[in-house]
This record gives sequence, C-alpha cells and structure tokens, in this order.
Amino acid sequence: MDQMSTGIIVLLIICGFLAGLIDSVVGGGGLISIPALLAAGIPVPLLLGSNKLAGTLCSLTSTASFLRSGKIDFRAVGRLIPLSVIGAVGGALTVRQVPSEFLKPLVIVMLIAITLYTLFKKSWGDVSTYSGDSRRTRYIGMLAAFVIGFYDGFFGPGTGSFLIFAFLLMGFEFVTAAGNAKVLNFASNISGLLTFIFVGSVSFVYGLMIGIPMIIGALVGSKLAIRKGAAYIRPLFITVTLVLIGKQIWDTLH
Repeated sequence: MDQMSTGIIVLLIICGFLAGLIDSVVGGGGLISIPALLAAGIPVPLLLGSNKLAGTLCSLTSTASFLRSGKIDFRAVGRLIPLSVIGAVGGALTVRQVPSEFLKPLVIVMLIAITLYTLFKKSWGDVSTYSGDSRRTRYIGMLAAFVIGFYDGFFGPGTGSFLIFAFLLMGFEFVTAAGNAKVLNFASNISGLLTFIFVGSVSFVYGLMIGIPMIIGALVGSKLAIRKGAAYIRPLFITVTLVLIGKQIWDTLH
C-alpha cells in the first residue's frame, strides 16, 4: 500500500465518524464507509473484509452503549446469537463463490415495504408491546437471526434496518429494538470478519483507519438514540432506508 496522503486520512476520519454515527443506531454505515475506502484506493479484494473490520468495531461500541443503558433484552436476543453467527459465516463463504448482485432487486422491494409499513404505522415502536417469549416471537426471532445473518455475510446493505424491523414486529419499542439489533449485528459482523481474516481478505491498516473514527461516531450516535428515543430513531430509520433504496436502484440501473 502506498503512503496515504493527508487528504485521504482526513476523508477516512470524517467519513468514518459519520458512518459510525448512523450505523450505531439503524445501520447503513456502509453507504459512507465503502465509497470512502474505495476513494482511498483500497484494493477491491480487500474492500468487504476491511469494511467488515470497521463495522465490527462500530457495532461492538454501540452494543456496549445500549447494554450500559439497559436497552438490550438479552433474554430475547441471547438465544438468537448462534443462529446469527452460523448465518453470517455461511454468507461470507458463499459470497466468494456466488455473485451477490442478483439480490439487489429483492432488497429494493423489501426496503420499500419496510419503509411504507413504518410510515403508515405512525405510532409503531413508540411503546413496547412485547409480552415475553411466545411461539410467534420465537419464530420471528429465529428466522430473522439466521436469514439476516446470512444476508449480512453475503451482501450486507440494509442489515440494520431488517434487524430493527424484525424486533419491532416482535413488539419492542424503537430503542430496545435498536439495541437488540446491535447485538445480532455484532455477532454476524465478528463472524463475517473472522471468516474474511481466515481467507486473507482484510487490510487492517485501511480497516482501522476508518474503524477508529467509526467508534467515536458510534458513541455519539448511540447516546443520542438512548436519550431521544423513538423521536430520533424513527426518522433516522426511515431516512436511511430511503437512501438505501435509492442506492440499490442506482446500482441496479448502472
């Protein structure tokens, strides 16, 4: 790797902070971090793994913040972690064999459905209706953990939105849904990262260069989410899903 210029370092720091700020709450940080890494000149074979390193640092930080505030229901999310791990490892291994581009149209449709559902259910996620473990919540959680974990390892965009939506369906309010989502997101991230490291697809220099400012952004973002609640998370959730929709449509058309 050639020596980075001051401009590239500043770009990675600024973009890393913004990516962490957003990703810590609703996901979607890759919309900022991946283009920044490409602009910095990272070799394409190392792109996803290096971004996964940065995303893992971010999700660990935000998970710790939500945990300290008591906004994670470990009874509900704890048993889902192994499914998320298995799914993420399978996805990371599969993406090396099968192109992920065919998923884009499906992801666009799913993100549009999530956005419309959230827009029309205006008070959804303001108050928790989760009444404990039931067959319905168990099946939603298990299916979401494995499928979204696989998706995160295989493709990735929108993972945070999909996880939050799953926990909202289970009856959690927005803040705890975001906290629970961060736990599974961290589990799938660390699993995917270890897989990328095993196959030699991670640049620790690039990953840490953007990952460290993502940690700072994650601290700020998660604290804002915990303090302001659904009034902050809901519009951010809708905004990020709309941007993700636009990005996936643009990529598909071009």
